[in-house]
Amino acid sequence: MTQPQKSPVLRTIHTGLTVSSLDHAIAFWCGVMGFELSARKNLGAGPANENIVGVVGADIEIALVTAPGGHQIELLEYKGPVDRKVYQPRSCDVGSAHLTFAVSDLDLMLKQVETAGWMRLGIPQTTPTGTRVIYVRGPEGHTIEFMQLAVAPTPAEAT
Repeated sequence: MTQPQKSPVLRTIHTGLTVSSLDHAIAFWCGVMGFELSARKNLGAGPANENIVGVVGADIEIALVTAPGGHQIELLEYKGPVDRKVYQPRSCDVGSAHLTFAVSDLDLMLKQVETAGWMRLGIPQTTPTGTRVIYVRGPEGHTIEFMQLAVAPTPAEAT
């Protein structure tokens, strides 16, 4: 067996999601998901942003929202270029990605995200360990997995 190569990766900083409207995205992530708006700023256009993201004409405004537990989501609204597209892959399509969140009440979470225009991709399933799981997809194609983790019984409950 070969030894794994030492990686220079230190930690996760954030997960980035490109959105059509920062205002709508902030309303969902803060109002529905319970995240906190940490920062919002206009990065503008120019060669620095073009070189970072690999898009000629990139003109970007961002917001950072922080999840309970501390993980940050960077929401990016590209004001340019004008020929941007909405990418809506299926879960099986190469390049598709999803975020996973543990929730205390899966049914309540589903009700809240469905009210906000997101849709279930199936019916919640219970794993052999008792965890309830489902994917939901937003109007712009982002996919979230929700997991209501099984609670291990206390020794008194197990008997």
